[in-house]
Amino acid sequence: MPLGLAALDELNAAFEELRAVLDGTDPAAIESATGRIAKAAAAVRAIGVWRSDDAVKDRLKALVPVMESVRIRTNLLTDHANQRLSILAAQGAETAPLVYGR
Repeated sequence: MPLGLAALDELNAAFEELRAVLDGTDPAAIESATGRIAKAAAAVRAIGVWRSDDAVKDRLKALVPVMESVRIRTNLLTDHANQRLSILAAQGAETAPLVYGR
């Protein structure tokens, strides 16, 4: 297997891992998965695989739906968190007391 295809396989596995951990509640796992994506993407960039042969280009095209699903899931979770923060801010400290006292 060419080096470019192996780097793309690692990038695909990293995105699959992130997609799986986004459904959980472990921030450390999410941070670890995003770090893995950063390293895999850097490896792909360093090799310059997208300029390679047709097999590499086809593998990149197959990776796009996985990346898009992760992007959409991340945006949905961000929006959900922002909505919850807005609700808490609107209700104020009366219904959601502060965790720390003075």
